[in-house]
Amino acid sequence: MAKKLTDEEEQVHLDAKRAERSAEKTAKDHAKAEQKRLQPMMKILKAIHSFGGGESMAPKDLARQRHGHELLGRLVTPMIGMTWETFDLNGMPCAWTRPDRGHDRRHAILYCHGGGYTSGALGYARILSSKLSHVTGYPVLSFQYRLAPEHPYPAAIEDGMAAWDYLMHQGFGARDVVIAGDSAGGNMALCLTQKLREQGRLLPHALILMSPWTDMSAQGKSYKENADIDPMITLDYVKGVRNAYDGETEDWTDPHLSPLYGSFKGFPPTLIQVGTNEILQSDSIRLRDKLVMAGVPCRLEVWKDMWHVFQMFPVRQAGEAMDDIGHFLLEMS
Repeated sequence: MAKKLTDEEEQVHLDAKRAERSAEKTAKDHAKAEQKRLQPMMKILKAIHSFGGGESMAPKDLARQRHGHELLGRLVTPMIGMTWETFDLNGMPCAWTRPDRGHDRRHAILYCHGGGYTSGALGYARILSSKLSHVTGYPVLSFQYRLAPEHPYPAAIEDGMAAWDYLMHQGFGARDVVIAGDSAGGNMALCLTQKLREQGRLLPHALILMSPWTDMSAQGKSYKENADIDPMITLDYVKGVRNAYDGETEDWTDPHLSPLYGSFKGFPPTLIQVGTNEILQSDSIRLRDKLVMAGVPCRLEVWKDMWHVFQMFPVRQAGEAMDDIGHFLLEMS
């Protein structure tokens, strides 16, 4: 027979239940408030990645995407305490992002922005370059590479190599530089590293990859499994931007386009971050598997309920993910 609770015990039980219900309500209210706060950004990002269908990119799709990236760069408030210095590198717009406080002058990050190789500019790149510089204390070099379809492959990669060479000419050694990239910028970071190795040159100190696009053939299972929960990216969008990037290829598994199918022998330590709610999730998981098989020190972080390149948003998980990047590079130093 169950023991009857005393009045005092009954009151404690009731208070605990009330506290539990109150905590649940607070959490739900907080989630609703955060969703409302993020709604303008999510609408812009959805517009950026919306697509008219088929496998070719209409001019109106391209114009909308580029305008959306520009608008997003304006919408996100630049971080306080950061210096943003633009300059021209043989006709290519570039920018240094540095903390106003004392910072590490011996190392640098080469940041490759995302945008499907068809959109994105320095204003858009400023969002994550500022966050990277803030958590690492490193100066970050961003560059506005040429975009497809006006400048198809390999124009963007050539511009990335020019930015790398600029850092080498500035006195940085390869082992002083980290290459970071999000989405298509993650693709570029991997392609640049593979190209450096093909040329017999020293590789960067580490790679930081946020939701990297590693497989243009879109063979990963998440392209189908996560199609209904991804709030931003669609398979039509992926096919549209890849055809704009290289409309002549007959093999999307070419490692120069899809670095997942290349060799990772001798690659530097790599941190990969991806959300559970994105169709590119498989690109990160399969990349981790290939890196591990090649004996490369690698860490994969899969963030629950997060979307494509969530790190650029003003949410708690983004701050935690950026802190992880800082800790990872500290461990690798």
